[in-house]
Amino acid sequence: MGGGGNSTYGKKPFKRSKSHFTDRITADGRDGWPVAAGRYRLVASRACPWASRALVSRRLLGLEAALSLAVADPIQDDRSWRFTLDPDGRDPVLGIRFLSEAYDRRETGHPGGVSVPAIVDVPTGKLVSNDYQQLTLDLATEWTALHRDGAPDLYPHALRDEIDAVMADVYEDVNNGVYRAGFAAEQEVYEDACARVFRRLELLTPRLARQRYLVGDTITEADIRLFTTLVRFDAVYHGHFKCNLWKITENQVLWAYVRDLYQTPGFGDTVDFDDIKRHYYQVHTGINPTRIVPLGPDPAGWLAPHHREELGGRPFGDGTPPGPVPADEEVAARGRP
Repeated sequence: MGGGGNSTYGKKPFKRSKSHFTDRITADGRDGWPVAAGRYRLVASRACPWASRALVSRRLLGLEAALSLAVADPIQDDRSWRFTLDPDGRDPVLGIRFLSEAYDRRETGHPGGVSVPAIVDVPTGKLVSNDYQQLTLDLATEWTALHRDGAPDLYPHALRDEIDAVMADVYEDVNNGVYRAGFAAEQEVYEDACARVFRRLELLTPRLARQRYLVGDTITEADIRLFTTLVRFDAVYHGHFKCNLWKITENQVLWAYVRDLYQTPGFGDTVDFDDIKRHYYQVHTGINPTRIVPLGPDPAGWLAPHHREELGGRPFGDGTPPGPVPADEEVAARGRP
């Protein structure tokens, strides 16, 4: 599982474990990890919503050349995330077969499992951080010297209190809420979690009917965090996690909102629907013991007009869209509409 370690399901309600490695990579290097181009490698899975936050942020901020990317296989084995997509099953930069090797180099017998996103120090091969909640905030605020020209401000000072409040509600009820519903082992636990998912989505709907983005008139970290759940919703959370009161495509406002983001450079070009479906349906054997991956839903609608520009808003503020996806990071055709 991504963000925050292993997930379990049983008689107790689902609880996401906290990130164990919370060192920060900062401009002043106060944790011993200074921002430096080429020093670190981001390990992510396109299947994981928590890792996908980092993929979107990295693209929007233009950090591809400064922070290299390792993409893990969406199908884990008992050693967790593995580099079987690479030649010889090894990450070509870190030289390892499993992300756990970087964790073990940092701390033998570490608690909390092996999760993505993770940032690894290339010279030592040691894990630096798996703090999925802080990682993208630091990319936006600590890595500014390495941002591309025209990079957006994803965490503007004047709006941080509002962004934090929105993100806290979205995390509790939506980002993590779908997992609490999906991994519930008791009816009332599931019903409470599922109800809270849709209650929060219904509260967000009028807000997004009035304004193009969650906070202010530009894309912020809050939009990134809601997007990575909404883009997976109909494909996996509706069926696999039983969050099926309605589909996102049945909510005119949310469907247009997430489509708008998907069609914005830096968002949809990081999404791999094939990886997403194969990960959830084939890894969570406690929920889907047959490991059968459904054929639907048809992804073609993601490219339909959304008309959200009629609400105004400036996606990148005073900045500009990111450039083309690096050729070696393009999502395979099978994962795109």
